[in-house]
Amino acid sequence: MHVPPLPNLTVEDPRVAELIESEAARQHDKLRMIASENYVSPAVLEATGSVLTNKYSEGYARKRYYEGQQIVDPLEELAIERARALFGVEHANVQPYSGSPANLAVYMAFAKPGDTILGLGLPMGGHLTHGWKVSATGAWFNAVHYSVRREDGLIDFDQVRDLALAERPKIIWCGGTALPRTIDFPRFAEIAREAGAILAADVAHIAGLIAGGAHPSPVGHADVITTTTHKTLRGPRGAMIFSTAEHAKAVDKAVFPGLQGGPHNHTTAAIAVALKEAAEPSFRDYAAQIVKNTRALAAALIDRGFDLVTGGSDNHLLLIDLTGKGVGGKPAAQALDRAGIELNFNTVPYDTRTPFDPSGLRLGTAGITTRGLTEEHMPQVAAWFSDSVDALIKDDEKAEARIAGEIADLLAGFPMPGWSRV
Repeated sequence: MHVPPLPNLTVEDPRVAELIESEAARQHDKLRMIASENYVSPAVLEATGSVLTNKYSEGYARKRYYEGQQIVDPLEELAIERARALFGVEHANVQPYSGSPANLAVYMAFAKPGDTILGLGLPMGGHLTHGWKVSATGAWFNAVHYSVRREDGLIDFDQVRDLALAERPKIIWCGGTALPRTIDFPRFAEIAREAGAILAADVAHIAGLIAGGAHPSPVGHADVITTTTHKTLRGPRGAMIFSTAEHAKAVDKAVFPGLQGGPHNHTTAAIAVALKEAAEPSFRDYAAQIVKNTRALAAALIDRGFDLVTGGSDNHLLLIDLTGKGVGGKPAAQALDRAGIELNFNTVPYDTRTPFDPSGLRLGTAGITTRGLTEEHMPQVAAWFSDSVDALIKDDEKAEARIAGEIADLLAGFPMPGWSRV
């Protein structure tokens, strides 16, 4: 049963209600290890599905273009206040619809089309919106990319500095989507200052770890910080932008009216709830447990012969190179999904295969940590992972079904926020 329940939807549109229940059951029975996914609390779900979705609120609190904002204004101000307190920032904008628009707002605030920007290349673990060629940011700006080192998979800071001083970018991006190690924000800041660039930190993946004290913060180093509000932060599908007071006006103007109209007030409410939850002492325990689980899983996978990019992890994420196993990332991801382990295929640094059929897998521990799994469960997770890859190699569908059943049996003892079988 969905929590909160869906009685009206069940009557009005039983097909949609059925699909939602089926998705909830799927999420309950699988090890959900896509690094960008998590489970939100019932309170976040309730806020997301509230009557706030009915209200249009173009503009900012106390400066709207529509009437009837007596409730929405203090709600948005509450979300901003909680974001500033939790992350220790001078300014917070909670209106961006998602991470990519938040990053686009940074471009609009600090650069013009054709300007040079510097970011980590997508195949090296960066994000599409850090100037990759298939993104609007790669089409509209002169994007230059730095890499990670071949020998250890870590960011090549000598290259970052050389490129920054040679190209003089308007913006330098740090952060990415497949970086298993701690981001050295002070070193990026030093290079940005030397090059006269704005340093933008994209912490979408690690925002919850930063809030929980399990990863260093970019505050005090980066001029502007973007983040989604889901992933490790366990909020709704939204985004935030933080900045120093100096850049507040430019950031706000870029979000509205630069890129979007009215904010999604139901999402703003859910962000406020998630920020309150992240300020609780228990969230610090949760963030620490994510890292413990990732490190324990990394060790167990290495013991089973898997090659991890950078040799391990400092956060919620692992990147696995399957080249030595003789299988591609895409068929492996599909086999693992059949076996009850949900993750995604992913390029690895200097991959020789195509992006849609790469050599790697990306997985994270945020979701299974929310379910209550600890480091003591990680050897068994690694065993299921290894057995699933072996089943693919042997074309053993029965083994996949057996593993899926064992995983569902384990997870039956770990409640899922938002859904219950009874």
